[in-house]
Amino acid sequence: MKATASAHPIQGLVKYHGMHDEELRLPYHDSISVCTAPSHTLTTVEFQPDATEDIYVIGGDRVEGRGAERIDSVVDHVRDRAGIDAPVRLESENSFPPNIGFGSSASGFAAAATALAAAAGLDLSRPEISTIARRGSASAARAVTGAFSHLHSGMNDADCRSERIQTDLEDDLRIVAAHVPAYKETEEAHREAAESHMFQARLAHIHHQIDAARDALYDADFDRAFELAEHDSLSLAATTMTGPSGWVYWQPDTIAVFNAVRELRDDEGIPAYFSTDTGASVYVNTTAEHVDAVERAVSAVGVDTGVWEVGGPAELRPDADALF
Repeated sequence: MKATASAHPIQGLVKYHGMHDEELRLPYHDSISVCTAPSHTLTTVEFQPDATEDIYVIGGDRVEGRGAERIDSVVDHVRDRAGIDAPVRLESENSFPPNIGFGSSASGFAAAATALAAAAGLDLSRPEISTIARRGSASAARAVTGAFSHLHSGMNDADCRSERIQTDLEDDLRIVAAHVPAYKETEEAHREAAESHMFQARLAHIHHQIDAARDALYDADFDRAFELAEHDSLSLAATTMTGPSGWVYWQPDTIAVFNAVRELRDDEGIPAYFSTDTGASVYVNTTAEHVDAVERAVSAVGVDTGVWEVGGPAELRPDADALF
């Protein structure tokens, strides 16, 4: 009753914002993302019949409060499906900084759901496991199926699950990660998204964005796919900034990266497009041919950088990789 799994974080391309059911984490609309590797979360879980309580540890620290409640929702769902009631120990580690806008909750819950399902003896497909991960983070559903994935909206698990999108862009995409430290609270932003006066406008066009993104991915049209992702980042930020709390995640370095990317594109003809989720850090999407030039330009802004490729789905790991 022990298992270890890993999953990659996600970069939102057409991002979801807001949920009509916070308990089941059912988003208002569909979303598309791409997983980023080699960044990953590694998670080990074990059901321990002799234990007296659930224990959750992330990065060496015991998780309590709202963080533990979100893990509870995933653990309890697996226990209900498997018909077991034993306490669980869960330990998790990230290979990248959490809470700066690089999708750590997505990879964390994807790895947790995959390991929990295996430890509980559940024989499930990745789309089925995605419905478990979604209870912790809607974006985690897409991290389960990996690479370019599409989370469908819906009122139930039969509909609101993730599927992988096949595209020839997987091999050529390179992502320059611009690390801009600034703690962010995505859950609060989702909670108040619908109160923005711009939310209905976003809902009105998001379905076309989803269709256009899928079409660009099918055609392996790099510029169309990532120009759309760049524009969607601005739309998401507009909705977030105009909510009741006026969340502004971007920092001066965030804007500086935006400007550097536009200069590369406009002045040098390099295919480069920025993207952000609800955080200050920036993804810069480019191709293998141009990644070195793009990383140099982004680093010149004065931020730490890394280069990522497309990551695959969540996977079980051998016993030797267990964290305890």
